[in-house]
Amino acid sequence: MWDDRYATDEYRFGTTPNRFLVECAPLLPPGAKVLSLGEGEGRNAVYLAGLGFDVTAVDCSAVGLAKARRLARERGVSITTIVANLNEYPIQPGAWDAIINFFCHMPFAERAPLHQRVIAGLKPGGAYILEVFNPDQPQFGSGGPTDRDLLMSIDDTRRELPGLDLRVARELTRRRDDDDPATPLVSVLQVLAIRS
Repeated sequence: MWDDRYATDEYRFGTTPNRFLVECAPLLPPGAKVLSLGEGEGRNAVYLAGLGFDVTAVDCSAVGLAKARRLARERGVSITTIVANLNEYPIQPGAWDAIINFFCHMPFAERAPLHQRVIAGLKPGGAYILEVFNPDQPQFGSGGPTDRDLLMSIDDTRRELPGLDLRVARELTRRRDDDDPATPLVSVLQVLAIRS
């Protein structure tokens, strides 16, 4: 499905990085080793690479990651890309200064084991940065999944990320494109969690 959706010259989700990621990036150590889950067409991975971070982007779509590599070349940066199903991708324990996940929606039965691997994959002091749609999103009718099992609340976050310090855990309504007040409203969960 994602290969088909990305099979266009245009970037479906643009090339501007997610604003919450931009807010959190200054907290990462210089040269941080970052793993991006469900990276898609590369807007977040390329942004972080431009800040000097060592970024590995994982996605199930070879088409999306090809566009990510193209964007990286255009911006004069380098990223590592891996085509993999996140249910099967082995996150190396204790290897990452940060793991990011933006709008990669998975059912609880898949998401909970992934989050266990995320926790194990972070170095001490490592950050997990997440933004996804929350359970209020379907009422806005502005995209994203409508199945509650694919949406995350703050309570879900507390259950699924034990042992991480939730520095930011908030549900909020914002514009789909933060820089364009004409875009529709969306309801999201934003998380910045640190491994002790």
